[in-house]
Amino acid sequence: MERMEIRLAGTGGQGVILASIILAEAAVNAGRYACQTQSYGPEARGGACKAEAIISDSKISYPEVSDPGFVLVLTQKAAEKYVRNLKDDAIVIVDSRVEIPAEAENHKVYHLPILDTAEYKVGKAVTANIVAVGVINRILGICSFEELAETVRNRIPKGTEEFNLKALKAGNEMDLGG
Repeated sequence: MERMEIRLAGTGGQGVILASIILAEAAVNAGRYACQTQSYGPEARGGACKAEAIISDSKISYPEVSDPGFVLVLTQKAAEKYVRNLKDDAIVIVDSRVEIPAEAENHKVYHLPILDTAEYKVGKAVTANIVAVGVINRILGICSFEELAETVRNRIPKGTEEFNLKALKAGNEMDLGG
């Protein structure tokens, strides 16, 4: 991975900002360079929000994502607002509850049950962001699963380790389809 521009988008309160922080921090812990930014409207909970990270094997001279090679969207509103300006070979993960946006049709698209996995397999809907982190790392190979699990442990509230690590494992083991 020479340089990967990553955009995570959803609704405020879904934890996409924490997910991007975890991915960037895990990359740094694995010896890579990373930077992370975020953007959300005045409606912090309920409005569309995005968080972005750049992960690179070399120093990052420009910290803004301009040409994302990887996008995750968890809601329809986020898909409509943030699936744009993609690299030609971009990878797009769309939650199974979301219609695949037209802008993603010519890219590698994974239509995955991230929200359902968090709610029904893990038993905690609030872990959707950690399920997504597991899937993203599996696809991109940012770091080892053990390094990622350690970063998650260090970033989540004490007392939530069991179900968050269950969510991470569920994401890492998710069937990606054909």
